[in-house]
Amino acid sequence: MNAFKAYKACVPVAWSHNLYITLVRGIPGTRRLHRRTLEALRLTKCNRTVMRWNTPTVRGMLQQVKRLVVIETEEMYKARKQKEASHRALRPPLVVNHLPAPASDSSQQPV
Repeated sequence: MNAFKAYKACVPVAWSHNLYITLVRGIPGTRRLHRRTLEALRLTKCNRTVMRWNTPTVRGMLQQVKRLVVIETEEMYKARKQKEASHRALRPPLVVNHLPAPASDSSQQPV
Protein backbone atom coordinates (compact mmCIF):
# COMPACT_ATOMS: atom_id res chain seq x y z
CA MET A 1 0.00 0.00 0.00
CA ASN A 2 1.50 3.35 -0.93
CA ALA A 3 1.65 6.27 1.46
CA PHE A 4 -1.29 8.15 -0.05
CA LYS A 5 -3.63 5.18 0.23
CA ALA A 6 -2.35 4.42 3.71
CA TYR A 7 -3.21 7.91 4.88
CA LYS A 8 -6.58 7.82 3.21
CA ALA A 9 -7.26 4.55 5.00
CA CYS A 10 -6.78 6.51 8.26
CA VAL A 11 -3.71 4.69 9.49
CA PRO A 12 -3.21 5.84 13.10
CA VAL A 13 -0.19 8.12 13.42
CA ALA A 14 -0.63 8.93 17.11
CA TRP A 15 1.93 6.33 18.23
CA SER A 16 4.74 7.46 15.93
CA HIS A 17 7.28 9.94 17.31
CA ASN A 18 8.15 11.44 13.93
CA LEU A 19 5.97 12.19 10.93
CA TYR A 20 7.29 12.39 7.40
CA ILE A 21 5.24 14.87 5.39
CA THR A 22 5.42 15.05 1.59
CA LEU A 23 3.81 17.75 -0.52
CA VAL A 24 2.06 15.97 -3.40
CA ARG A 25 -0.18 18.72 -4.84
CA GLY A 26 0.89 22.07 -6.19
CA ILE A 27 0.77 25.29 -4.21
CA PRO A 28 -0.63 27.61 -6.96
CA GLY A 29 -4.38 28.03 -6.69
CA THR A 30 -4.55 27.21 -2.98
CA ARG A 31 -5.84 29.47 -0.26
CA ARG A 32 -3.49 31.91 1.40
CA LEU A 33 -4.02 30.20 4.77
CA HIS A 34 -2.95 26.87 3.25
CA ARG A 35 0.11 28.45 1.64
CA ARG A 36 1.11 29.97 4.98
CA THR A 37 0.63 26.61 6.71
CA LEU A 38 2.82 24.86 4.13
CA GLU A 39 5.41 27.59 4.54
CA ALA A 40 5.38 27.03 8.31
CA LEU A 41 5.90 23.29 7.68
CA ARG A 42 8.84 24.20 5.37
CA LEU A 43 7.16 22.59 2.36
CA THR A 44 7.86 24.79 -0.66
CA LYS A 45 8.05 22.42 -3.64
CA CYS A 46 6.17 19.34 -4.81
CA ASN A 47 7.53 15.91 -3.86
CA ARG A 48 9.67 17.32 -1.07
CA THR A 49 9.60 15.54 2.28
CA VAL A 50 10.15 17.00 5.73
CA MET A 51 10.31 15.31 9.12
CA ARG A 52 8.37 16.85 12.01
CA TRP A 53 7.69 15.74 15.55
CA ASN A 54 4.26 14.31 16.16
CA THR A 55 2.68 17.06 18.27
CA PRO A 56 -0.90 18.31 18.46
CA THR A 57 0.17 21.57 16.80
CA VAL A 58 1.67 19.80 13.79
CA ARG A 59 -1.31 17.44 13.52
CA GLY A 60 -3.63 20.45 13.48
CA MET A 61 -1.60 22.03 10.69
CA LEU A 62 -1.72 18.76 8.74
CA GLN A 63 -5.48 18.53 9.22
CA GLN A 64 -5.74 21.93 7.54
CA VAL A 65 -3.74 20.93 4.44
CA LYS A 66 -4.54 17.20 4.35
CA ARG A 67 -5.59 17.26 0.69
CA LEU A 68 -2.19 18.66 -0.36
CA VAL A 69 0.15 16.39 1.60
CA VAL A 70 0.87 12.74 2.37
CA ILE A 71 1.69 11.75 5.93
CA GLU A 72 3.89 8.75 6.68
CA THR A 73 5.19 7.21 9.87
CA GLU A 74 8.88 6.48 10.20
CA GLU A 75 8.43 2.80 9.33
CA MET A 76 6.37 3.59 6.23
CA TYR A 77 8.92 6.16 5.07
CA LYS A 78 11.88 3.80 5.51
CA ALA A 79 10.06 0.98 3.71
CA ARG A 80 9.25 3.27 0.77
CA LYS A 81 12.83 4.53 0.53
CA GLN A 82 14.21 0.99 0.68
CA LYS A 83 11.84 -0.10 -2.09
CA GLU A 84 12.90 2.86 -4.27
CA ALA A 85 16.59 2.12 -3.63
CA SER A 86 16.23 -1.53 -4.56
CA HIS A 87 14.39 -0.52 -7.73
CA ARG A 88 17.21 1.85 -8.67
CA ALA A 89 19.94 -0.69 -7.84
CA LEU A 90 22.25 -1.71 -10.64
CA ARG A 91 21.24 -4.86 -12.39
CA PRO A 92 23.62 -7.14 -14.31
CA PRO A 93 23.63 -6.36 -18.02
CA LEU A 94 21.64 -8.51 -20.38
CA VAL A 95 24.06 -10.27 -22.73
CA VAL A 96 22.70 -11.36 -26.10
CA ASN A 97 24.91 -13.56 -28.30
CA HIS A 98 24.04 -13.24 -32.00
CA LEU A 99 26.66 -15.71 -33.20
CA PRO A 100 25.43 -19.08 -34.45
CA ALA A 101 25.77 -21.97 -32.06
CA PRO A 102 28.92 -24.03 -32.63
CA ALA A 103 28.32 -27.36 -34.29
CA SER A 104 28.98 -30.46 -32.22
CA ASP A 105 32.21 -32.38 -32.82
CA SER A 106 30.46 -35.71 -33.51
CA SER A 107 28.63 -34.36 -36.56
CA GLN A 108 31.80 -32.93 -38.13
CA GLN A 109 34.05 -35.95 -38.57
CA PRO A 110 37.07 -35.50 -40.83
CA VAL A 111 36.88 -37.33 -44.15
